[in-house]
Amino acid sequence: MEKKIFNINDFEDSKALRLDKFLQLKLKDFSRTKIQSLIKDGNITINDKLIYEPAKKIKLNDKIEVNFPPVKDTQIKPYKMLLDIQYEDDDIIIINKPPGIVVHPGAGNFEKTIVNGLLYHYENKLSNIGGKLRPGIVHRIDKDTSGIIVVAKNDFTHSNLSKQFSDHTIERTYEAIIWGSLRPSKGKINEKISRNIKNRQLMAVSKNKGKEAITNYKTIKTFSNSNLPKISLIECKLETGRTHQIRVHMNYKGNPILGDKSYGKSKRKFKNINPGVEKDINNFNRQALHAKSLGFVHPKTKKQIFFEGKRPKDFEKLIKSLEKASL
Repeated sequence: MEKKIFNINDFEDSKALRLDKFLQLKLKDFSRTKIQSLIKDGNITINDKLIYEPAKKIKLNDKIEVNFPPVKDTQIKPYKMLLDIQYEDDDIIIINKPPGIVVHPGAGNFEKTIVNGLLYHYENKLSNIGGKLRPGIVHRIDKDTSGIIVVAKNDFTHSNLSKQFSDHTIERTYEAIIWGSLRPSKGKINEKISRNIKNRQLMAVSKNKGKEAITNYKTIKTFSNSNLPKISLIECKLETGRTHQIRVHMNYKGNPILGDKSYGKSKRKFKNINPGVEKDINNFNRQALHAKSLGFVHPKTKKQIFFEGKRPKDFEKLIKSLEKASL
């Protein structure tokens, strides 16, 4: 097992630094997420004592030892997949991901992911920081969420983009179709998010613990009349990027995303509604969430760039159905 040792003999190195932030400065090829995983998996010691808390403060004269576990020999097979590539250069690939496809292998799903498709088209021309399971993957969106993601072709680009995500300087805009109408119609949700104490696979708003989560939103249109339950199309701009952030924040506001099986409402019967519209609403079997746009500073050119992804067909069809029903 490979290891690295850092002796904290410089006061500036130890000054009010968390363990994960210190290691991010020292291990340039590792994203902060990867470093936090190393800590939580018991691969880090301070003064020969195992540490599991990424937020652990370091101090002068500490000896930090990092053990790098051997890479699992998991073979990810290339898969011939049509990737909706919006832009590509020597450093990045911008993909408009369709709903229903997982970004990277994991939890028993090792085929037909975006990564399998990338390996088919790009072979070894992707960054290695994410390891064998996540070549090129800087960030992800949920399986049933559609929209724009960025892929890194080399480690320099990957590290740079990871830092932009970590620093919350990435511009991310989402569209969502929600139940009801938000009050106020435009605003900011600043509520921490942590693991749901009843179901660890879900997230929840937490007043006393969790990570800062900030969602700016505005209502684009509300669909409503006497024969239609109130439903709204909204746009969300993220200041942070927590797991399920928009889904959790909308549920907290009392306006869960339509079709969300984890945080939303189940299928319902409506009174005096056109059967076709009711069918379109109840048959939308995923969260109605689309990663509309992504903006960041290009790691090589240092220029601000911006990309926007077209809505998928099911999302667009639902909006048109709601518009027609609300006339």
